[in-house]
Amino acid sequence: MSAPRHVFLVDGSGFIFRAYHALPPLTRPDGTPVGAVLGFSNMLLKLLQGTDADHIAVVFDTARATFRSKIYEAYKANRPEPPDDLVPQFKLVREATDAFNVCRIERDEYEADDLIAAYSCRAVEAGADVTIVSSDKDLMQLVGDRVRLLDPIKDKPIGAAEVQEKFGVGPDKVIDVQALCGDSVDNVPGVPGIGVKTAAELISTYGDLETLLARAAEIKQPKRRQSLIDFAEQARISKRLVTLDKGAPLPVPLEALAVKPLEREKLQRFLAENNFRTLLARVARLGQEPPRPSGLAPAAAAAIAPSPTAEPDRGEVERRYELIQDAASLERWIEAAQAQGVVAIDTETSSVDSAVADLVGISLALAPGHACYIPVAHRAPEGELQPPPIQLTREAAIARLKPLLEDESVLKVGQNIKYDIAVLAALGIAVAPTDCTMLMSFVLDGAQHGHGLDDLAKIHFGHETIKYKDVAGSGKDHVGFAAVSLERARDYAAEDADYTLRLHRRLKPRLVAEHMLAFYETVERPLSAVVAEMERTGIAVDRDELKRLSDDFGRRLAELETQIHKLAGHPFNVGSPKQLGEVLFDELGLEGGRKGKTGAYGTDAGVLEQLALTHDLPARVLDWRQLAKLKSTYADALVEEVNPSTGRVHTSYALAATSTGRIASNDPNLQNIPIRTEEGRKIRHAFIAAPGHLLISADYSQIEMRLAAHVADIGPLKDAFRTGADIHAMTAGEVFGVPVAGIDPNLRRRAKAINFGIIYGISAFGLASQLGIAQGEAADYIKRYFQRFPGIRDYMERAKAEAREKGFVETLFGRRCYIPGIRDGNPARRAGAERQAINAPLQGAAADIIKRAMRRVPGALAAKGLKARMLLQVHDELVFEAPEDEAKATADIVARVMEGAPNPARELSVPLVVETGMARNWDEAH
Repeated sequence: MSAPRHVFLVDGSGFIFRAYHALPPLTRPDGTPVGAVLGFSNMLLKLLQGTDADHIAVVFDTARATFRSKIYEAYKANRPEPPDDLVPQFKLVREATDAFNVCRIERDEYEADDLIAAYSCRAVEAGADVTIVSSDKDLMQLVGDRVRLLDPIKDKPIGAAEVQEKFGVGPDKVIDVQALCGDSVDNVPGVPGIGVKTAAELISTYGDLETLLARAAEIKQPKRRQSLIDFAEQARISKRLVTLDKGAPLPVPLEALAVKPLEREKLQRFLAENNFRTLLARVARLGQEPPRPSGLAPAAAAAIAPSPTAEPDRGEVERRYELIQDAASLERWIEAAQAQGVVAIDTETSSVDSAVADLVGISLALAPGHACYIPVAHRAPEGELQPPPIQLTREAAIARLKPLLEDESVLKVGQNIKYDIAVLAALGIAVAPTDCTMLMSFVLDGAQHGHGLDDLAKIHFGHETIKYKDVAGSGKDHVGFAAVSLERARDYAAEDADYTLRLHRRLKPRLVAEHMLAFYETVERPLSAVVAEMERTGIAVDRDELKRLSDDFGRRLAELETQIHKLAGHPFNVGSPKQLGEVLFDELGLEGGRKGKTGAYGTDAGVLEQLALTHDLPARVLDWRQLAKLKSTYADALVEEVNPSTGRVHTSYALAATSTGRIASNDPNLQNIPIRTEEGRKIRHAFIAAPGHLLISADYSQIEMRLAAHVADIGPLKDAFRTGADIHAMTAGEVFGVPVAGIDPNLRRRAKAINFGIIYGISAFGLASQLGIAQGEAADYIKRYFQRFPGIRDYMERAKAEAREKGFVETLFGRRCYIPGIRDGNPARRAGAERQAINAPLQGAAADIIKRAMRRVPGALAAKGLKARMLLQVHDELVFEAPEDEAKATADIVARVMEGAPNPARELSVPLVVETGMARNWDEAH
């Protein structure tokens, strides 16, 4: 056997986790999760296709403790357990490696990194070059003249220059730097207070760790000097932990890594067992395809095409948009999509409301510029006596597309794919798996720009897309998409799918490069299907109750108008800001009137609330406005919003609309119904459960306060939450120095206002207005609060500093909340941005947590055989509908899932508490 020339060593554990986060959940028909196995197989074969290596192995960690645990018992002790659906896939990825006839290596008591180090050393001694397929920083100490790393996602080599850029030192000094700065993930202790940058400076100055420790007394900075003296032995232990064992015993000789021919039957059997139909079809075609210029052994030529998500955009390409009007053409596109494994889709419908939309056509895209449009319900324009255009029937097209759209081995990419999921679900298609370019953009860039396709095509490609109004008209000239000619419809619809695919190829690599992939996968991506189902389910309303409320509100509005007219001394249009301003400031002479550019006085809610402190008329106008809004927006409008087919109201949720990640409700907006007023609660009373069912409300209690206590590390607040104490009474006791027992309700109310106001960055002026006290008194309250809880002030300053430095703040889970006005030269706008910077990490984390819960609740209910359905999400509250005899069990499971929604790796130091209630209407359930 010839000596090795090029040895490829694949970090198997790294591959598994990359694969797990790169694809959505996927199961075999028997329920076994295999998403990571499919991703692992794809990545391995893509790798095999692109290398000329003659020796290859995949190296795995074992589940057993290694020699490092004997050196330092706490080593890796805090690492979270792998996800439940990943654990059974560890065995299967090993089987996948065997199926592709690639050498598999692992050994008890040694980590994969040690084995990679040992094989690298033997290979170099044998005169071979070595490529380590991993971006793991712990392996960078191995980089040398004949050893390099290869980042498999970015397809980027990592050599000495890249190591220098990351650590500030060359590969030969990496372990000294790691010994000093430690590693919180692996529990390598290091030296407290020393990070990578400082460690690199110290090692560059003193040469190595032992020299540094011997001369620690020379360090000028007192704190750093003392840390190095006090924790010298800890640094030495850390160096032993991070140093890879190049002398580790080899489980098999280097020669055993030689590339072996593919055993087709064994591979086909494995793929069939795991239901990997697309890969199975490709293996069946081996030998029929032209040879690939890879220089690989024959076994490696079976590799699948590179993932399109890793390809850079190549600028403008020729556009070939096809119109599909017969079954044979459609089958050709379906086969191509199944062979490729990724397809962009876009539906064209009769309405933007997915609950009532009829499918008019669907477009597919397989490559930039290569897309098609499948019309299914076009008609001749109104008034034209001509037959309908040639097209497949909706039923025929859906029957053929359903297997593709439900094929778990084919990724469906959409722009706001939630809408497409809902439209196709109404036709009996459960679209999966999916990716959403709108959500990818939202995760990456937040509220910096819009995330519609028109915006994103312009931002990323400088392309002006065809506008819907230019195709289907607008206003009185709107003809509806079904009346658009097939050629114009093709160009519009195919372009949408085309640029959705281009965006996917542009944004998916950014998620990886910017370390946002895990956040997208665990928080945002799963929501498309979950929220689409919520929207389709809707919620029932009592039309008679709404009609009664409308009549009652009408009578009360008339009474309020009479009172307002009497206070003004004459009738006027209460709904006219101009007339109201003249009454308030010209006739009654109230102070604070300011005219705008139009010459009219400002009479917004803030102005009226100030005036209401001293005069009844503006107070009554506020009451009138609230009642008028409840009447028009809910009591009257909700009756018109009832879907005649379902008898329920179906709100639409915007998943990429807020800077903090909160979901927004529209058409109708069910999140803004006031619950602190009697009238608002009456509106909620009209939302009811179906016969034989109950509504269940599950609401996080004081979640933002709890998050504030955690991130600011406020001991007394955390203790209060842990013991279930009255947090506002406790705050009153701390701030005002009074006994908590039997506390004055007014003091408790003030403490509550301070508690919630502080996390919104409230000013003394704002708190004074809220409590109706002097501004100086409010300023004193805030001062006392910060004196008692200095951690809150520290947190606020950190948040503002982070926003100024980065332009954004981050939640506990990694969401970026961009703060655009943080460097504004206008003090008022800058102060507003600073308040936003303080609250965004808390509100954003609360949004992340409830989204994680929403992802998990449906599966948890289904696992227990419960029939409950999730209906609404209202900020920190979820609303469900369950059969009466299952309501208690449903509430218990929902509360448990919601309380456990935070990632175990970021366990909160305070408990989350979910309060549940159940009744026949929403008001009584809450």
